[in-house]
Amino acid sequence: MRGMELPDQYFKNIKEKLNKNGIILRNELKNLLHLCQTSSDVELARKVIYRYHEQNGITTLHNFKFGPLFMRLCYELDLERPAVELIKDQNLHGFFSDSTSFHILMTMLFKKGHFESALEVLVEMKNQGIPFNKETYLLAFAICYKLGNLESSKISMRLLEEAQLKGDTLPLRAYCFAMATALKQNDVPQAKFYCSQIMRTENKLYNNLKVLVQLRSGLLKEVVNTLEAAVEVDTPPFVKKTEFSEQVLATVREKMEENPDLSVKLGNIYTKLQASGQITMCTLEDMLFQIPSSKKTTAKLLKHKQLGYQAANPLWSNLLLE
Repeated sequence: MRGMELPDQYFKNIKEKLNKNGIILRNELKNLLHLCQTSSDVELARKVIYRYHEQNGITTLHNFKFGPLFMRLCYELDLERPAVELIKDQNLHGFFSDSTSFHILMTMLFKKGHFESALEVLVEMKNQGIPFNKETYLLAFAICYKLGNLESSKISMRLLEEAQLKGDTLPLRAYCFAMATALKQNDVPQAKFYCSQIMRTENKLYNNLKVLVQLRSGLLKEVVNTLEAAVEVDTPPFVKKTEFSEQVLATVREKMEENPDLSVKLGNIYTKLQASGQITMCTLEDMLFQIPSSKKTTAKLLKHKQLGYQAANPLWSNLLLE
């Protein structure tokens, strides 16, 4: 057969099966999802998913997970509505039984700026009893940060408490998102608490947030000490010194105007930071969403090859890529 005739014939055969209430086989659904290229194809796939699930329940799903395949399709075709409808539909309970399906959908919604919807999907994931992992927490805290309201700040707190009760290990960046969310709400005590939970204190993002927490706490001398320590730390030539955001330093300078002595000292430290290349024009938000260097290569690969979500690990890189 030539060109598009093969997929067209395949779709025609599937439609006939649906009309005749025929049994949908696992490989038929799998092939269909791989062949979909348009929104109307996805609409057909949606009907086939319902029929397949109705005929098989969740008994055969442990052999092959269709959820990530369908979500990746929706992601690539920019179709969040059918994705949200299906993942929330109780009639399909068990079809999306893996964290990757939820992650792909949350990432799609996040990148479109639909943070409320992304949060709803997170709640749905929790309600369906899908275990959270590091990627889930990272997305959750990023969503809460972007929402930036009192409710999302409370959700951050609850998520952290639940993770600690379960003994789950959170990524450092998740704590940083929680700190930034608390600072947005001017909840300095909570931000200080998150700060105290971080062990890897050599991290650039952590140090910028720490300076802001100290500043909001009125600990101006400690701010100066933190910046001075970063200038004077004796690091080997091949180790990059801690960078500070010009945006953060501008906030510090403004606050220091209340104290002339500290303001002069800060001016000297600023000059040293500038001379040693430790000032970056990245904003705090830029830093929060910066791809960790270890993932940059994978991220570029994803971008060029359009691999979508065939692996779960590059999820964060993919989220930050565009």
